[in-house]
Amino acid sequence: MSSIAVPGAAVAPRRAWHTDLPVLLVAVCWGASYLAAKDITTARTVLAVLVLRFALAVPVLAVAGRRALRSLTGAQWRGAALLGLILSGIFLLETYGVVHTSATNAGLIISLTMIFTPLAEAAVTRTRPAPAFLGAALLSVLGVVLLTQGGGFTRPSLGDLLMLLAALARTVHVLAMSRIRAVQGADALPLTTVQLGAAVAVFTLLSAVCGGPAPWTVAADLGARNWAGLLFLAVLCTVFAFFVQMWAVRRTSPSRVGLLLGTEPLWAAAAGITLGGERLGALGLAGGVLVLAGTAWGRRTAG
Repeated sequence: MSSIAVPGAAVAPRRAWHTDLPVLLVAVCWGASYLAAKDITTARTVLAVLVLRFALAVPVLAVAGRRALRSLTGAQWRGAALLGLILSGIFLLETYGVVHTSATNAGLIISLTMIFTPLAEAAVTRTRPAPAFLGAALLSVLGVVLLTQGGGFTRPSLGDLLMLLAALARTVHVLAMSRIRAVQGADALPLTTVQLGAAVAVFTLLSAVCGGPAPWTVAADLGARNWAGLLFLAVLCTVFAFFVQMWAVRRTSPSRVGLLLGTEPLWAAAAGITLGGERLGALGLAGGVLVLAGTAWGRRTAG
């Protein structure tokens, strides 16, 4: 996920909930997306499901932003396409990851992006992070260690490791967005559309080269429940989420939007436990609490 850094206006307290509620709904959708992806995807169908998900979403974004797309310069197209390649790696790692771990673990581990990004920014700019932030980072890492050991001290699963790599890839994406000069002046809508379009192209190419079921074959085999999950990912978790972010940051502060979206791992855990029947165990539960505490502390310290 990523929020759009658009200057916001102050909102009267009595009206703030009108803006906060849709943003919170986006966080709920993103949290539930891990369980939805796990429910409709297998290791063999990851590429096909990704093609279907974003092939449904990109045309809607392209139609909504058709004028802005025509105004992009060649450099902006190339910069956005490069970001799209990184984004495709993120979605591949996340989707393969959630297939091989629990939705609860996936949502909590990916929240480490909030810790990794300031640390990477400090490394790039050669500045020393605040001691409090380093404490938050250590707390989060300890939480992940415990989280992946919910059934006793064993090696982390392949899915846990893939989600950890996805969190690192999200960090790379954030840093790239802040450093590719060509995209700095581009509107969020066409930039997002080009990125997702590039990602769809990558998924389609990999699907053709790597074998596995074709997207249309997978689509034909989906039942009503699976189609509902796919539409949930495409419509609510992608199209709706983007437009809510773009709308909300113009009515409140980007920090407030980021704080609300930061509740995503809470909803991921809630969906995994209540709807998916997942169990963390005592160690896993303690780890989840530490991850949430560490990322919340780190967000406040970095902000």
